[in-house]
Amino acid sequence: MKKLKTLTEMITAPCALYLLALMPRMTKRPDVSLLKKKYFAHRGLHDNAGDAPENSMPAFAKAVEAGYGIELDVHVTRDGIPVVFHDAKLARMCGEHAAGEVEDYTYGELRQFALGVSAERIPKLEDVLLMVRGRVPLIVEIKCETTNVSCCEAIDGILGAYGGAYCIESFNPIVLLWFRRHHNEIVRGQLATNFRRDGEFRNVFSFFMTHLLFNFLAKPDFIAYNHEFREEPGRKICRKLYRKPAAAWTVRTREELERLRPEFDIFIFESFTP
Repeated sequence: MKKLKTLTEMITAPCALYLLALMPRMTKRPDVSLLKKKYFAHRGLHDNAGDAPENSMPAFAKAVEAGYGIELDVHVTRDGIPVVFHDAKLARMCGEHAAGEVEDYTYGELRQFALGVSAERIPKLEDVLLMVRGRVPLIVEIKCETTNVSCCEAIDGILGAYGGAYCIESFNPIVLLWFRRHHNEIVRGQLATNFRRDGEFRNVFSFFMTHLLFNFLAKPDFIAYNHEFREEPGRKICRKLYRKPAAAWTVRTREELERLRPEFDIFIFESFTP
């Protein structure tokens, strides 16, 4: 009997620690009604081969006109201006002549670069918000790959003056921790993927992020997970046990959308319209 009790304790303690590490926000919960909008256009309704490239003003305008929510990405320039752009490096969207990263340039210097084959330029977050005017909800992904999250203050300064519905998300749990400490009322989401299978594994930090083991710090209100790795148990526990909304990224066909409906609540899509 004593051996059985010891064995039970050996099993129970790690399981309890695992569930505590996974636990999202359970108290002082904010209004998450903006997430009832099921479909969010990934970087706007974009076409990188046309005049409405990703994360451009025309792509966002098209999403607003169609009534879809918008998912967008934010970096902060060298002179502290939040701008809407996905990659850290400029080359993919701005051409090989655009050397370096967004953070290497001032906003004025970034204006020299066009997006894709269009004449569009990288927009300020402030200008995007002025155009959207609260007509659709926004998921704002904060791009930050280090423990220095000073960018959050500049981004929060712009978002704080916005009157429309928005939430923030990030792969970086320290970004979410910053908002937890400074603006706990803002809805926040933990982005994740299986970093090993996705070819992005770097260190033990990646392991913890894959399995959502920083939730105890970030206390997210929803989980946005790469749907290709949706079988990850931590993701399922957050949805089934803790009953947190689950967002699927990035859905690219109607067939995928239909397959994913039983397992997700929110769908970040591109290349088609739901």
